[in-house]
Amino acid sequence: MPPASDTWIVDNIIEPALQQLPADQLKQPASRDGFFEQLKNLLGAIAERLQEQPVIVAHTENPYDGSGVKRLLANKFELDKVLASVWRDVPAEHKNKASKECIRAAIDKMADAAYLPPYGAVNQVDAVVNEAIKMANAGDGKVVDEAEFKKLLTEILGEVMLQLNRNPIFVSTNTVVHEPLSGSSALSSSPPVASSDIIAK
Repeated sequence: MPPASDTWIVDNIIEPALQQLPADQLKQPASRDGFFEQLKNLLGAIAERLQEQPVIVAHTENPYDGSGVKRLLANKFELDKVLASVWRDVPAEHKNKASKECIRAAIDKMADAAYLPPYGAVNQVDAVVNEAIKMANAGDGKVVDEAEFKKLLTEILGEVMLQLNRNPIFVSTNTVVHEPLSGSSALSSSPPVASSDIIAK
């Protein structure tokens, strides 16, 4: 099944399939057996739509195993550059205290360089970052200078790296890569798409 969150799938597959179901039955309370019967009919209608309009779906898996953090920590020049950029962006009123929010925001700004998702995007990774901040005794509002702030961030990243290395996190996504093909003949003439599945039944 292609991702139901995709607007093309909703407009061209799911909505037309729903319209094939009896409208009067959809508005009435249904028994358990009645519900499953309607669900079966809906899935059958969706399958028919997909047979008529095959859709290519790309399956992507992003591993967060700490390797990106390790590369950043191993590259002193790049690490120093990122840390300097983060320090410049710290509001003046927070430059003498390491609040938890300030530390988390700083780690978030380093996410791209460390191959980490933005904070809030992957709950499992957020939990790892929060635990690393806690283990580093960061965010208690103690006074820190620039050198101590950068050292603290480096220690937190090191802990994140170790935790992800021990327990990697894998995030899978399914994405419709282009509009459905016109038919089976088009499928045979189309170039293969790497790491993709054709949803046709």
